[in-house]
Amino acid sequence: MKTLADGSLTAANTADNLYDSPAAVAPIEEAEENETYLRVTLRLMPFLLIAYIFAYIDRINVGFAKLHMLGDLSFSNAVYGLGAGLFFIGYFCFEVPSNVLMHRIGARRTISRIMVLWGLISAGMAFVETPAQFYAMRFLLGVAEAGFYPGILLYLTYWYPSARRAKAIALFMLAIPFAGVFGAPLSGWLLDSMNGVHGMKGWQWMFIVEALPSVLCGVFAFFYLDDKVSDAKWLTPRQRAIIEGNMEADEAQIQGHAGLRELFCDPRVLRLAAICFCMLLGQYALTFWLPSLIKQAGVETALDVGMLTAIPFSVAAIAMVVLGRSSDNKGERRLHLCFSLLLGAAGLICSGLFSNNLPLALLSLTVASAGILAATPIFWTLPSAILKGVSSAAGLALICAFGSLAGFVSPYMIGWVKDTTQSTDAALFVLAMMLVLGGVITLTIPKAKR
Repeated sequence: MKTLADGSLTAANTADNLYDSPAAVAPIEEAEENETYLRVTLRLMPFLLIAYIFAYIDRINVGFAKLHMLGDLSFSNAVYGLGAGLFFIGYFCFEVPSNVLMHRIGARRTISRIMVLWGLISAGMAFVETPAQFYAMRFLLGVAEAGFYPGILLYLTYWYPSARRAKAIALFMLAIPFAGVFGAPLSGWLLDSMNGVHGMKGWQWMFIVEALPSVLCGVFAFFYLDDKVSDAKWLTPRQRAIIEGNMEADEAQIQGHAGLRELFCDPRVLRLAAICFCMLLGQYALTFWLPSLIKQAGVETALDVGMLTAIPFSVAAIAMVVLGRSSDNKGERRLHLCFSLLLGAAGLICSGLFSNNLPLALLSLTVASAGILAATPIFWTLPSAILKGVSSAAGLALICAFGSLAGFVSPYMIGWVKDTTQSTDAALFVLAMMLVLGGVITLTIPKAKR
């Protein structure tokens, strides 16, 4: 956008006749632009938020299944940790191809395919009986879901310029704590109340019931989403021109495209991948082990575990919005991200120190959740600030893929430490140090101009 002498805004250069509507070149007031993005947010964000809630519940409900599943199937903590982590090996292998494919064929087909497949596979988790079957289903679930998370991040870059993106990403990523707020009590209730119904265990019913919404949501996505701004008939021609003009001006400030080889060698991308790895080590420690950590502190029933698990995620949802808005308003990313990572590290350390004291352990885990989850939307504004086009699709997927390896390392390491030492404390301390390392790397990123 360009600023006129009277303080109003006008669309980007239209010499190429990209926008030949008179409305596209007329002066644009800030209130009109805000109204345009409000319409986009109200149209897209509720659906994307709900879709990711279902995705995250299907991804992490194995953490609740663990409370009964391990005893029923005679699995060790190490078997559980390896199976939980194998999801991310499948995710890693297929994430970049899935995101590049989405850039070519569009969001509707990609997101619909992903959601239907992961829903069916997640329901199939109810019928595993051996460690090998558990490993195979978790791997296939990762393959099916690969590309959804970075794909949505890429999709948001089609609609929101960089100055508005942190709040949009924060809204989308509210799904992570919301999945805990709503999914944790639901999972606990299903484990207790459905146990023995029609001869099936509660954890089997949990996998089936929580997978069905994903399949339905995937079908709906095909008819609801638009692949690009120009397809959005629910916007006026002038509103489409405003968004496209903003995105054109935004991309003009980013250096040109980079190939896959250049991305693998780009120190900026590698540094972001390292930060993402450290951040997700902490995030997946919480999502896969939080129910077990709360039960370890002295909680008995699965429903009580679920209700208490919702508390850290509720506070984290508030922290994500507050810090995301602060980051956007101040035009600053590095210090906000570093602060969040260090806060998460402090929470993990305290949760290990007070692991046998329920009130203090719950408070520590709440602090850890707030810090780690609030870091996520702030971090994902950084890759889109340096990449565009196909480079953006591949770069986002590459960073997320390497970061997702933390999803393999984190749960497996905690499970192995738990079996070896009969305690998770040492693993929590190691994960806290990795969050500190991520904060240090964040401070090495050159300060961007506002």
